[in-house]
Amino acid sequence: MEPYSPGKPIAEVKRELGLERVIKLASNENPLGPSPKAVAALKKAAEEAHIYPDGAAHDFRAAASAKFGVPYDQVLVGNGSDELIHLLGLVFLEGPEDEIIVGHPSFVRYDASAHLAGSRLVQVPLTPDYRHDLPAMLAAVTPSTRLLFIANPNNPTGTLVTKSEVDSLLENLPEGVTVVLDEAYFEFAADQPDYPNSVDYINSGCNVVGLRTLSKTYGLAGIRLGYGFAPPAIADAINRAREPFNVNSLAQVAGVAALEDDEHVRRTVENNRRGLEALAGVFEKLGAKPCPSFANFVFADLGRPARPVFQALLERGIIVRPGDVLGAPTCLRVSVGTEEEISLFVEAIEEVMKEPVSA
Repeated sequence: MEPYSPGKPIAEVKRELGLERVIKLASNENPLGPSPKAVAALKKAAEEAHIYPDGAAHDFRAAASAKFGVPYDQVLVGNGSDELIHLLGLVFLEGPEDEIIVGHPSFVRYDASAHLAGSRLVQVPLTPDYRHDLPAMLAAVTPSTRLLFIANPNNPTGTLVTKSEVDSLLENLPEGVTVVLDEAYFEFAADQPDYPNSVDYINSGCNVVGLRTLSKTYGLAGIRLGYGFAPPAIADAINRAREPFNVNSLAQVAGVAALEDDEHVRRTVENNRRGLEALAGVFEKLGAKPCPSFANFVFADLGRPARPVFQALLERGIIVRPGDVLGAPTCLRVSVGTEEEISLFVEAIEEVMKEPVSA
């Protein structure tokens, strides 16, 4: 099992390279910062940090239940959606006789849920246009399959599967397999006409779990609050398996306030739309092949080893995500930043891509 490889922190790059200005476009963070309503709630709640949090996270679960139309008892909460992925592995996997199916490349923490349980990991390659290949994933199902993970939009590629594709998968999937729709980038894609919203499946009784986060559009990556929705029996099992106080009190209070901040979400989504257009445009201009993205980053095949490009950008004070750690060595993933940050990236990548190709 490989340890998770996060993007380089700004402070570390400054120390290593002696740079004064460094921008980070590697971790899909919100360039507009956290929800202002959440910040105000955090400041007030900090005065009660000596008190244990509400173990049931009642107020946040009630807020999520009301906002998204899912019964309270079917709302999941975790220390980031990473923890919910881990808990799904704990609940569903018992050892080498069990297996999970994932796309490849996709979010690496799905892999960990299998490794930590000693269960089998089945990786199904993405299609040539970097989308989940749902027919191939269905064909990979065996009597030992317990979980099938679909990141939608997918990380690291930003691509979507459609409602009609998910409908077909569910219609043909054996009863014993639970589909996990990881919707970490939900707000960026929800306006797509054929987007398969996990809530609709869960409320209609399908064997589906939906995962979401406040790290992206709401800008709360630093306090770790993930949530989700599940059928009653799965929600009950997750609740039994989790730690008693798995979501801290500051995260709970900030989460309630953030869910009310529709204006911050609107501004974030609009800034993201402009950023995606700018990033895709520069990659196309340079002869690279960017994937159509429905998340807050662009994944582009450079047609050459990406690690030297990553390093050259790093030396210019720009942190991006190299594809070799994501299973795609000729690709880069670049998060949407502010207009200024994107302009600096465009200037740098145009300069770097003129340099000779190196292995």
